[in-house]
Amino acid sequence: MNKIYNNLNPKNLVKTVWFYQFNEKQKIEILEGLKKDLDISWYTKTEYTWEQMNEIRRGLEDNLDVSWYAKPDFNTTQMSMIRDGLRKNLDVSLYAKEEFDCFKMNKIRVGLEANLDVSWYAKPGFNDLQMEEIRLGLEKGLDVSEYAKTSLDELIMKEIREELEYKKEFSF
Repeated sequence: MNKIYNNLNPKNLVKTVWFYQFNEKQKIEILEGLKKDLDISWYTKTEYTWEQMNEIRRGLEDNLDVSWYAKPDFNTTQMSMIRDGLRKNLDVSLYAKEEFDCFKMNKIRVGLEANLDVSWYAKPGFNDLQMEEIRLGLEKGLDVSEYAKTSLDELIMKEIREELEYKKEFSF
């Protein structure tokens, strides 16, 4: 980062009034980023908690594209899910969305790690338990089209999935 705020470089900014708008833990994150010569402009915003700042800083340290999750609307756990996907070179565009809470993000990320077609369940209309049932079916090579429907709750989905597994196991 070159110059910001009245032609001061970031290292001199910590000596100004600007720095005092942050709480002690936020200041630590800013100083850590400066020590590692990171572009702290990604997270030097008061709307971020120190935990969110930490997730962004860790992504910068790993040379990740933090633009996917450096958004105040993502909580720390959501940021962590996206950062983890970026580290594993997953297509985070499928779950780096505000409509997915951290539980849904996790189900999609796990499916991507297993090279599954997560398009079956990477939809806001499913809850995380429904997503899990669909993922389990995909892992077993089942025809999930029979139960990948938002109108079915996860218990019905589980019954259908288990019946499909039984039929698959005992078909000749």
